[in-house]
Amino acid sequence: MRHTEAVLCVSCFLFLHVAAHVRDASRRQQWPVPYRRFDRRPEVDSYCEALYPFCPTGDRDGRLPYMRDTDVISVYRLQTPVWEFKYGDLLGKFDIMHDAIGFSSSETGTNYTMEWYELFQLGNCTFPHLRPEISAPFWCNQGAACFFEGIDDLHWSQNGTLEKIGEISGDQFNDMARWVQDDNDTGIYYETWTVRSEPSPNATVWFESYDCSQFVHRTYRKLAELGAKLSSRSQTNYTKIYLYSGEPTYLGNDSTIFGQPSMKNLAEDIHKFYHPFRPHQSYVDFAFSLLEAYKKVVLDKSFYLYYNFEYWHLPMKPPYVQIKYEEVPLP
Repeated sequence: MRHTEAVLCVSCFLFLHVAAHVRDASRRQQWPVPYRRFDRRPEVDSYCEALYPFCPTGDRDGRLPYMRDTDVISVYRLQTPVWEFKYGDLLGKFDIMHDAIGFSSSETGTNYTMEWYELFQLGNCTFPHLRPEISAPFWCNQGAACFFEGIDDLHWSQNGTLEKIGEISGDQFNDMARWVQDDNDTGIYYETWTVRSEPSPNATVWFESYDCSQFVHRTYRKLAELGAKLSSRSQTNYTKIYLYSGEPTYLGNDSTIFGQPSMKNLAEDIHKFYHPFRPHQSYVDFAFSLLEAYKKVVLDKSFYLYYNFEYWHLPMKPPYVQIKYEEVPLP
């Protein structure tokens, strides 16, 4: 072999080796898995019906009012137990809290509440419906921002928090309003779980939640980016629901799992996993379902997570599931 040909062969080998390395690197999984955003919010399927209407007194198109540039807007941190309207402060005793933001215009004296929550209640966003006429589990999962006039002082302060944390100008409010509209149009679905490798602070985060508190954090960060100075006299704690697992395994989406005969066993296993979490159970069925769920998650160490409209398998490990009330400082 001539010297020139040898050099060319070595060069080709090095090129192929580097190209293969780049391809392998591009296939490496990114943790936490990025939350998928969309170009627009899809229409709601008629099967999905909320027991309590979403944002009944808010603007149907999610529009926020325009504030005069000279206005001074007070910003309030709002927090109350989840489902307080139904269970009072019961869930607050377990630190299961709902979060929102309040605003008050100094020029008009008008108060406003802004929050982000599920369109079809928490259970539907966390677990699917198993419909016999549809092969894949059916999800009623959307979340959206709700903005309405007024702050129910008693509702937020009696068992939770109502605290002024800063002031912004009318111009800053209007910039925030445009950001909220875009965030609301592109971030369409709710995610209950935060999935980590273990409880320690340095643990790997596999998946982040996308819920009411995350919306509040995003809004605070946006306000800080716009120049707002936010501060609190008390700890700014928020509810997080954790799952703990080893490295998750990607399984596929509805068409690859439930549309392929070769994936029949996996499809059946996913159906069996979600069966104990079905809605509208009797008390007796619910008791048996709790035992069945315990077996799957704790004894079998298995959990099927639906994230970005795709399924992942979580090899669960102790302590399996935790609800924590953790401090997240203001930006």
